[in-house]
Amino acid sequence: MSPRPPLTPLVENLPASVPFVGPETQERERGRPFRARLGANESGFGPSAKVVEAMRAAAPEMWKYGDAQNYDLKQALARLNGVGPENIVIGEGIDGLLGLVVRQYVREGDPVVTSLGAYPTFNYHVAGFGGRLVSVPYEGDRESLDGLLQAVKREDARLVYLSNPDNPMGSWWDAGAVTHFIDALPATTLLVLDEAYGEMAPAGTLPPLEAERPNVLRMRTFSKAYGLAGLRCGYAIGAAEAIGAFDKVRNHFGMTRMAQVAALAALEDTDHLQWVLGQVEDCRARIAAIAEKHGLCPLPSATNFVTIDCGADGAFAMNVLRALVARDVFVRKPMAPGLDRCIRVSVGPEAEIAVFEAELAAALAEARRG
Repeated sequence: MSPRPPLTPLVENLPASVPFVGPETQERERGRPFRARLGANESGFGPSAKVVEAMRAAAPEMWKYGDAQNYDLKQALARLNGVGPENIVIGEGIDGLLGLVVRQYVREGDPVVTSLGAYPTFNYHVAGFGGRLVSVPYEGDRESLDGLLQAVKREDARLVYLSNPDNPMGSWWDAGAVTHFIDALPATTLLVLDEAYGEMAPAGTLPPLEAERPNVLRMRTFSKAYGLAGLRCGYAIGAAEAIGAFDKVRNHFGMTRMAQVAALAALEDTDHLQWVLGQVEDCRARIAAIAEKHGLCPLPSATNFVTIDCGADGAFAMNVLRALVARDVFVRKPMAPGLDRCIRVSVGPEAEIAVFEAELAAALAEARRG
């Protein structure tokens, strides 16, 4: 084989993997589409009609780069959250922002604390920059605040990740518990608080914003409640000095003009947001009822999905998932020990939930046959 330019030793030794195998990849491998797309925690209810119209009107302007400062969107987000524009950074979804955070704060070999089974894209970025991941088991299907804090102090960790509400279990801590956790963190440890599902959570879940708190970054997204996952737009709220540091490493033209137009229009259509939140609540109840009808246990959820305890071990839950996929129902499942007894079903349009309901009994029967 001909010689080639060498990769860095770090990259050379990383696995060639992605955090999630997308539904499109699975459809290509299967040779047919899914009838129910209920695995990626998108909003099957779609974006606002006003967003679609704004995008249509803006389409002829797509020959232009997007505003590198995201000025209009940053001003709107500052008003929404009651902070200054200097406290907001906008990026290519929370996933993109997580990569920038790790790049800024983690050197090769540095310990980084997270929960075992929590959002794997964060772990992907930690590995990509050579950090040493320290994982804390869930406790009672929630991320363990005490366990995370103990690991941070034991390891003198530079970074700790917490999602609230949580993916993949749909669980949550109330604002008081999260605030107590923040207060107990060392000043030299940065908390990445992922609030992607915050709009769907019960009142009293999100702590009050303290924008100038120097060791907390709050992550938000347009991918869930606003129905814009395909445009990749998220933002972080934090102290001005921490937010300003993103300008040293971010892709300044990473946010497309179309993403900025769509996000602005989404913020303005509060009626659509409230309608979606109602649909999410109703659909969570519907999925829970379907699970209970088939002898399964739905876990309480503060997100746009319901995690369902299949009542056995991880192997059985994997058989349920595979049987559903074979019946053209795309769902996912947690993989960490203890959590892997579950499957995870996203909310979605009634027609797709009806497919899930129609296929679940046969999928369970097949799983029980092994």
